[in-house]
Amino acid sequence: MLKYPRALWRWAVQTARLCCGMPDYDAYVRHLRAHHPERPVPSYGEFFRERQEARYRGTGGRCC
Repeated sequence: MLKYPRALWRWAVQTARLCCGMPDYDAYVRHLRAHHPERPVPSYGEFFRERQEARYRGTGGRCC
């Protein structure tokens, strides 16, 4: 049986998101609070939309 199933799951999810070009929201929030305290912290939905727009901006979209 796995000794650290939760940690392994978090690592797997983070790896999958990074492979798809999706940065880690929790790491982004920590960075924002540490280096840009004057900026508001976006919700996960706002963060996701902004990252998607930044990734696909100007490409006309992608199918794969």
